[in-house]
Amino acid sequence: MDVDKLLAIDFHTHAEEPCGMHLDDGYDDFQDAMTSYFKSPFKHPPTIPETADYYRKLNIAAVIFAVDSERETGFRRYNNEEMAELTAQHNDILIPFASIDPAKGKMGAREALRLVKDFGIQGFKFHPTMQGFYPNDRNAYPLYEAIAETGKPALFHTGQTGVGAGMPGGMGMKLGYSNPMYIDDVAADFPDMPIILAHPSFPWQEEALSIATHKPNVYIDLSGWSPKYFPDILVRYINTILKHKILFGSDWPAILPDRWIKDFEKINIRPEVVPLVMKENARKLLKI
Repeated sequence: MDVDKLLAIDFHTHAEEPCGMHLDDGYDDFQDAMTSYFKSPFKHPPTIPETADYYRKLNIAAVIFAVDSERETGFRRYNNEEMAELTAQHNDILIPFASIDPAKGKMGAREALRLVKDFGIQGFKFHPTMQGFYPNDRNAYPLYEAIAETGKPALFHTGQTGVGAGMPGGMGMKLGYSNPMYIDDVAADFPDMPIILAHPSFPWQEEALSIATHKPNVYIDLSGWSPKYFPDILVRYINTILKHKILFGSDWPAILPDRWIKDFEKINIRPEVVPLVMKENARKLLKI
């Protein structure tokens, strides 16, 4: 990966179909609801090679991950090893993160260490609402301890989610798990583990900003929303106190990176801050 030549690093993309197929009951209904919520142009989620091709044409690198949520959703878990091997075929443009349900305890901790050592995994993704856990639950700490040992970052979904939106009961997804204040405990207890709060954390935006301001190891990615909907306070913090801790993220394939960038160019971001958000902050965080 020639980072100097990249236009940007997208810190938040999803590998919805790492193997190109997914046959679980109810999965198509789930994807249809996601497509409707985000008005996605894709009839079927793109594969990893399709994702790589798209980003290569844009000259944008992408942090990519799945979500291990089989315990909560009933959808089969994606194989982290297989995903890492497939992503490695496109390592000029893709940066692989893994996902492990914290309920796996010590087994999950061993997997995390192995994935970094043997498969080149560069970070870990958590989705408290989809995985059905509070981030400060002590049962998750063995996994955090392993991640902290590797020095790799942990990315947490925060705020409302499009997952299950419009489905009966929101597909059973409970938004309270994704209040970023629970992650403040994790940031305090694991000060050497880089943590990314994903998305404008609606309806807890100010909580997220306060955590990122207070905890040196906490960053925010801007994925999941078009920038034209960013609240004013978020834009102010991007431009000032958090300009070195904000990361471009799209939420591919729900939101296309080119659409996000066009909308970002229309909001009042200081020119000197743009390269920090689009690439340099991510480059420093990922040590690339």
